[in-house]
Amino acid sequence: MKVNYYEVLGVDRSASEQEIRDKFRNLARTSHPDRYRGPDKAGAEKKFQGLTEAVNVLTNAARRKQHDSEVFSSSPKGGPSDLTQVAKVYLAKGVKAFKEGDFKTAYENFDMAVKHNPLDGKALHSLAITAARMPSMMRQAVQAIEAAVLREAMNPLYLKDAGILCNKAGLTAKAERYFEEALKWDRDNIEIQSALAELRQNRGEAKDAGKGFGLFRKS
Repeated sequence: MKVNYYEVLGVDRSASEQEIRDKFRNLARTSHPDRYRGPDKAGAEKKFQGLTEAVNVLTNAARRKQHDSEVFSSSPKGGPSDLTQVAKVYLAKGVKAFKEGDFKTAYENFDMAVKHNPLDGKALHSLAITAARMPSMMRQAVQAIEAAVLREAMNPLYLKDAGILCNKAGLTAKAERYFEEALKWDRDNIEIQSALAELRQNRGEAKDAGKGFGLFRKS
């Protein structure tokens, strides 16, 4: 059965985008895994992932419309729900190929998953990570991760990886913005903090090195 994201967040189907965001922030304060002190850490992380997925879907007009269609009405054969199921099959094949180290096949399957369901942030994220494993496809990797972020703008994992991939592609200003945004949603994440600090340090060193050779530049 399709998950009802209104029930996950505890909001009415008629809730505005702002009401949904406000409810998520309230829930996040008490449900964030970093604040959990009980024995079931994995359960807390899974619950928070569910909240994040819910707010990302319900604050995206296109994804919310698709969600409502799947949850509150039956789709005709060949409709959106069928395409979503096909996309899931391609996604599963891609994951299998990726784990086996066959990145070309993984990329092809993730690409097909995206084509069947362009709103699937997970498929776009997987496409980006796979493309990044192939040096000649860094441009596609950046495009895919940025598309994933557009669909799930508050997902710290996607934002972090967008920063990493943009940094690898030489887009340091973009990378810094993505890392900063990621920290807004996961401020205690050491990996994001370290990546941002390293980026700023490298940029500072590059500026200092450039100053040292100013007298020898050609006019």
